[in-house]
Amino acid sequence: MPTVKVLDGVYWVGAVDWNVRNFHGFTYTTHRGTTYNAYLIVDDKTVLVDTVYTPYAGEMIDRISEVVSPEEIDYIIANHVEVDHSGAIGEVLKHAPKAKVVGTARCRQGLMKHYFGEWDFQVVKTGDEIDLGGRSLRFIEAPMLHWPDTMFTYIEKDALLLPNDAFGQHLATSERFDDEVDENILMAEAAKYYANILWPLSPLVIKKIEEIQNLRLKINMIAPSHGVIWRRNPTKIVEAYLRWAKGESEDRILVVYDTMWGSTEKMARSIVEGVTSVNVDVRMYRIPYSDRSDIMADLLNSKGLLLGSSTINNDIIPTVAPILEDLKGLKPKGKVAAAFGSYGWGGGAVKTMEETLKKAGFDIVQPGLSINWVPDREELKRCFDFGKEFAERIKHL
Repeated sequence: MPTVKVLDGVYWVGAVDWNVRNFHGFTYTTHRGTTYNAYLIVDDKTVLVDTVYTPYAGEMIDRISEVVSPEEIDYIIANHVEVDHSGAIGEVLKHAPKAKVVGTARCRQGLMKHYFGEWDFQVVKTGDEIDLGGRSLRFIEAPMLHWPDTMFTYIEKDALLLPNDAFGQHLATSERFDDEVDENILMAEAAKYYANILWPLSPLVIKKIEEIQNLRLKINMIAPSHGVIWRRNPTKIVEAYLRWAKGESEDRILVVYDTMWGSTEKMARSIVEGVTSVNVDVRMYRIPYSDRSDIMADLLNSKGLLLGSSTINNDIIPTVAPILEDLKGLKPKGKVAAAFGSYGWGGGAVKTMEETLKKAGFDIVQPGLSINWVPDREELKRCFDFGKEFAERIKHL
């Protein structure tokens, strides 16, 4: 894929990873691959904003060479330490020995610890600028979006925001802009990205967006470090982030469960029928056949979660544990939940699920439902009523 012109004097020189299917240590599935976006700015000074994951360093350098000789690079802006964005810095410096690396104080600490390089480094903070001649780079610290070192780079002349991981998506495509891809796929991947990476940081997301709004920065384009560039309507993704961060969602319920010998699954199916009876959207996922990161993405836009597990050793089935761990870590806001499950000679799974859901921030709006052994017709009616009652609560939230 050739270099892509983003604006006059601004070029995409990143890489497309068509084959990656897992991210962040197998906690996030990337069914559609991803991109590692790097941007070359050619002015009186030449700047590379972020790099790519280490295996793609050669591709990036080749793309840079289509525009300028890499040795002409004056600055490498490191918006974020994580290796999918910083992994190629060392290789770039071999070709651009005069380049100065620019980032926050925490970024400097992180890069030195990752790469043990004695690089020429310029520490910047919010409000600092670098004059390129016709353009000026302005820096905005964004700690914990999503690492402590993160910052945004802003170019006032072009009204261009380069926010690294914020507003990104894991989406491999031969196209580089939002108006060139399927909008439904784009927003689905953006939501999945937010749910699995930024959700626990929602209060900071709101604060940072409000800070940028108060700075009255004009933004005509947002160029993140994963996925496509927002040029048609960059406010769309900003507004979506605010909705997600505030916990706004739809009248939708997820029924997520695993079963040992089928009893809990029978309960789940009757619960789904109960939800459907009052015209509330419902989606059912069986663990582990369903993807955890897809479930989290669906939960982002759903009001309620009904979580089910059979009991083993007076506790949940081990396959349900990863979902609960995800929920504890992501800390969804504004969600309601209830638990259900079957048991043999002793219960325990429902209690464990309720306790963990409370720790994750869910509002447990009705008592859990436990059924001994295989549910009979009357007990299946109780499951139906359980789902119906929960759905009616959702409609009044």
